[in-house]
This record gives sequence, C-alpha cells and structure tokens, in this order.
Amino acid sequence: MSNTPATPTPSPSPSASEKLLQRAAPDRVEFEDLVIVPIFAVIVALVLGALTMLATNVSLPTIGLSYIALIQGSVGSLNALSETLTAAAPLILAGLGIALGFRAGLFNIGAEGQLLIGGMASVIVGFSLPDLPMIIHLPLALLAGALAGGLYAAIAGWLRAATGAHEVISTIMLNLIAFRLVDYLLRLPIIQKTGRADPISKSVLDSAELPRLLEWIDPNLRVHAGIILVLAAVFLVHWILFKSTIGFEFRASGENPDAARYAGMRSGLIIVLVMAFAGALAGLAGANQVLGVLDRVTPGFSAGIGFNAIAVALLGRSHPVGVLLAGLLFGALEAGGRQMQVSAGVSIDLIAIIQALIIVFIAAPLLVRKLFPWGFQRTDKSSRSKTP
Repeated sequence: MSNTPATPTPSPSPSASEKLLQRAAPDRVEFEDLVIVPIFAVIVALVLGALTMLATNVSLPTIGLSYIALIQGSVGSLNALSETLTAAAPLILAGLGIALGFRAGLFNIGAEGQLLIGGMASVIVGFSLPDLPMIIHLPLALLAGALAGGLYAAIAGWLRAATGAHEVISTIMLNLIAFRLVDYLLRLPIIQKTGRADPISKSVLDSAELPRLLEWIDPNLRVHAGIILVLAAVFLVHWILFKSTIGFEFRASGENPDAARYAGMRSGLIIVLVMAFAGALAGLAGANQVLGVLDRVTPGFSAGIGFNAIAVALLGRSHPVGVLLAGLLFGALEAGGRQMQVSAGVSIDLIAIIQALIIVFIAAPLLVRKLFPWGFQRTDKSSRSKTP
C-alpha cells in the first residue's frame, strides 16, 4: 500500500449563477462603505465648511458658535428633535425609492415630480370626502399619493422597457411636466381655495391629517405620525430587497442585466415594477408633506425634497438602514441650519455647501480612504494576511 498522501480534490469553481447570487445577494452589507466612509465624509465636510466661513471673514468664535447652534437646533431639545424628524421623514421616503432604483440599476431623477403628483393626489382626496372617519379617510389619502406617484414613475419605466429611452432623460422631462401640471390644477375651481386668486388648494380636512405625536406635550411640536410610516417603509423595503424573490430579481438585474435575462427574469417587467415602487415611495413623501405639515398644496411645495433625496440615497449607500440614517442627518442639518442662522448669523446657504461636500466625498470613497488610512486598517490587515 502506498503511503503517498492523497491529493486534495480542488473545489469546483462557482458557476455563473452562483457568482450572480453572490453579487446580487451578498451575505452582509460592507460595514466600511455604509458607516465609516459616510462618517469621515461628514467630518471632512464640516471642516471644509469651517474653512469656507473663515474665507468669508467669519471669526473663529462665530464658527464655533454656529456649530454649537447647529447641534442645539437639531438634537438639543425636544423641539429640535421634533423639527429634525419632521424634516427627515419625506427625505427618507423619497430616498428609499431612489435607493431601490439604484439597486436595480436604474437612476431615478424623477422623485421631485413623483412627489408633486403624489402630494396633489393626496390633497384632493384629503378635502373631497368630508363624511369619512379618519380610520378610512387618512389611509385613502395616503394610498392616493402612493398610487399617483407610482403610476407617474411607471411611465418612465415603460418608456425604458418598451423603447429603450433612458430613465434619466424621461424622469427629468416628467419633473418639468409635473411642475406645470400642478400649477394648472391649482387654478381649477374644484381644487383652488375659495376666494383666493393665487394658486393654492383647499385645505385638507381634519379626518385626513396625519396626527401630531407630541401635541399633548406642546401644540408647537410638529412631528407627526408620518415618522411611523417612514419606519414601516424602511422595514418593507429591506424585506423586499433582501428577503423576497422579487427583491432578488431587482438586485440581480441591477448587478448584471444580461445574466438576469439569461436566468429567465423578465427585465422589462422588472424595470416597470421598480420604477412604480420607487414612485410610490416618492408619492408617499408628497403625501407626508401635505397631510402632515402643509395641509394644502402650493406651487413648488416639494421644496427640492426629491432632489435632496438623491443625496440621501447616495449617502446611505442604497441600503434601507443607511437611507434612514442619512435622512436623519440631512433632517438634522436642515433643522440645525435654521437655528445656526438665528443664533450665529451665518447664512443657511452654508448648510447647502456642507451637504454638497458630503456628497462629493461620498462619491469618492477612495479619496476618503486616502485621507484617513488609519480608519480602514481592518481591511488592510485582512488583505495583507492573505498575501503569501
């Protein structure tokens, strides 16, 4: 009998479908990309924001005072937390829709228009059914916003699937249509507030308003039940993406459309479904604003939320939990920026500069890794240990 040890049988290389599964359904989110890079991006943006203030002749004590006011205005009191959550809610909802598109390989620029259409539908239902109880009226108004936003976004999805028209171009055009369509609708007597000559809708009935959660403490606390809707949406999107079959198909199509098509997935249907779902979330963001904050619709009531949501989705690395955290950060910047302007006399435009800087560094993670190499030693050590 030979004493020669048996040669171990090499493990078979993964098949194409297994590689697709590994890419489209990873075991875990890359912690560094989701957490460490955004944290460093925020730090660098705050430092560069301070340098920007120095360059505009703002004194060091004023810079310190402005950042203290930023913290106090975002998390320094119950009212500050209320304003942060109120500002964050629509950003998170719209950001979830954009992140879903990113996961499926689609770049949805149309959240602003979908938000406008969804908000318009919600306010129409909100003032048109006076005899319904809240338990029926409020869900109907929310559903109207989601359906309107979803159907509006599905137009871009259908154009992409049927004609190959790129969703970036079609959603930009649909944004412009939505702006003008809302202006037109607000001039119709059935929608325009009675006795007003300017474009403003009738007010939402009490039965369709999102109730304020802390009104029993202070009537001025604006945080409302929309934040519960946000948490439910984060859970739902996470479940769909990572626990459901359709979510796997979304991610597989985003990672490798050709392989997904060869695997039998209907790419055209997936594109339409993704865009419709993304638009429904943006429509809910619009419903959140008109039913929870504004109580009516005016031209441009979206206030750029749909565009800011793109930054939220990028900062959150297109992961539902990351979008939640990024939305809270941007909500804090918005709420704290107002306090910073009042307390320190610093222009609120600085907040827009800080947000833009955050996106710049989020879009260039390799630059962040170069600036802070010590923050990523875990990856470096693991890679060195595997080197023979």
